[in-house]
Amino acid sequence: MSAYWAELIGTMMLVILGDGVVAGVVLNKSKAQDGGWIVITMGWGFAVAFAVYAVGGVSGGHLNPAVTIALASIGAFAWELVPGYILAQMAGAFLGAVFVYLYYLPHWKETADPAAKLGVFCTAPAIRHTFANVLSEGLGTFFLVFGLLAIGGNTFAEGLNPLIVGFFIVAIGMSLGGTTGYAINPARDLGPRLAHFVLPIAGKGSSDWSYAWIPVVGPIVGGTAGALVFKTLFG
Repeated sequence: MSAYWAELIGTMMLVILGDGVVAGVVLNKSKAQDGGWIVITMGWGFAVAFAVYAVGGVSGGHLNPAVTIALASIGAFAWELVPGYILAQMAGAFLGAVFVYLYYLPHWKETADPAAKLGVFCTAPAIRHTFANVLSEGLGTFFLVFGLLAIGGNTFAEGLNPLIVGFFIVAIGMSLGGTTGYAINPARDLGPRLAHFVLPIAGKGSSDWSYAWIPVVGPIVGGTAGALVFKTLFG
């Protein structure tokens, strides 16, 4: 398997499990309905962990354009591979969202709230404030990338690293996710948002394109800053 295919499959798996847990919690007549924020953050954490387990040995398990760009910015990843990684991540995220749509097919019509349906696919701010929303996504991804590099400097029992990363994602979601839904990953947000836009979802509303740039720009800038600060401090 090539690294590009690995990133596509890994990001698809990430979105299937991540968007899947959100669908289970927010869509009507799901057995997981009203499971709450802790269920969602745990679901996303395990989604990251097991997606990295699946493909990390082939591609490094970036699964996130902000991580890919951040690593390239400090010389830890080849710039010539960045466009292919990002395209693979975007395609995987889109396909993962299509899978979730099909899996929960009868539940869309049973759910009246268009915002809840959009929330299955992508993020939205709790309070719409452009500067604060960009800041949240930027700082969240700064902490994500800085933390990932710090975790990488530790020695764990063989095979534990992805699970530790998954628990780190849970911590970010519980502590920093309440403002914007912690996209902290342009592909995870934009790919499923595109799927929401094109899929024939019963009763769907707007895909909220006026907000869509924030979970793209914020994570890329914040993640790159996190990598540069880590390299400056620790070499």
